[in-house]
Amino acid sequence: MYSNLSVTNITAEQQYQGLLERVMFSTLITVPCCVFLFINFTMLFTLRSKTVFCQTSRYVLLYNLLFADTVMLVLSQLMYIISACRIRLTYPVCGVLNMLGALTKEISPLILVVMSLERYVAVCYPLRHATIITIRNTGLAIVVVWAFSSLNVLTRIILLLQFPFEDLESLQMTTLCSALVLLLVPMSDHYDKAYTCFVFVSAGVAITCSYIGVMIAARSASTDKASARKTRNTLLLHLIQLCLSLSSTIQNPLLIAISKTATRIVIVRIQIALYLCIFILPRCLSSLIYGIRDQTLRPILIYYLCCRLKLVNHSQG
Repeated sequence: MYSNLSVTNITAEQQYQGLLERVMFSTLITVPCCVFLFINFTMLFTLRSKTVFCQTSRYVLLYNLLFADTVMLVLSQLMYIISACRIRLTYPVCGVLNMLGALTKEISPLILVVMSLERYVAVCYPLRHATIITIRNTGLAIVVVWAFSSLNVLTRIILLLQFPFEDLESLQMTTLCSALVLLLVPMSDHYDKAYTCFVFVSAGVAITCSYIGVMIAARSASTDKASARKTRNTLLLHLIQLCLSLSSTIQNPLLIAISKTATRIVIVRIQIALYLCIFILPRCLSSLIYGIRDQTLRPILIYYLCCRLKLVNHSQG
């Protein structure tokens, strides 16, 4: 069953594309990916350039969110290039790449939950915010998030090792590497669906409850209306980010349904478009959203992004 599913995956379908088309699509995807990576790396550097960013909880959380998204973006692009070049990996190498991807993929929704709770406390309990949301507590929350995600990866590895690899003639893969190819036992597929559903439902409930709590607090006379409105907008953005991350989980079922009527090459083109929209773009929204909206962060980020232009203008003057 899984070999049939994997044929709908982009990594297994690259063989049906011609060289010119593969080069064109690879360029179309790699160029914006490099641009977004430049923005993300600049944002990460910015968040470590000032002491205030390193000692403020929401910026520390933002750094971890950006770090996970950036690593995920790098891994996704690496896997795409490997598949576009028709390079067949061994099962261990493919497993390592996919497990790293699984680790960073699940970090984002969990960090969004922590960020939402931080904003909820800031609005609903402003007098206790400084004592509840400390750097120490923030660091502890980040450790819990990474530990929880690491436990998920460990579980996936244990399920993967249940497959009798010793019966294979070689560990060299006969198909191109993809996450679906590694679902070698039925339990892996069941676990993947159950875990993904649990994480996103839990995250959605937590962010929604935070939003409702802020809405209720905003009606109180003692609440800062401007702060509540800004927090409410931030939580809405968190929900949008969560929905975009969740959209990646429906990609394979959607392509399976399309594959019943469409040709393989059409499926490849559709999945490339989906990859650009639901894998690359969502990984870059955090930098754009927070970099533009945050008044403290915005001028410093723009300075680093435009530093060379300023240097050129200064030298010409």
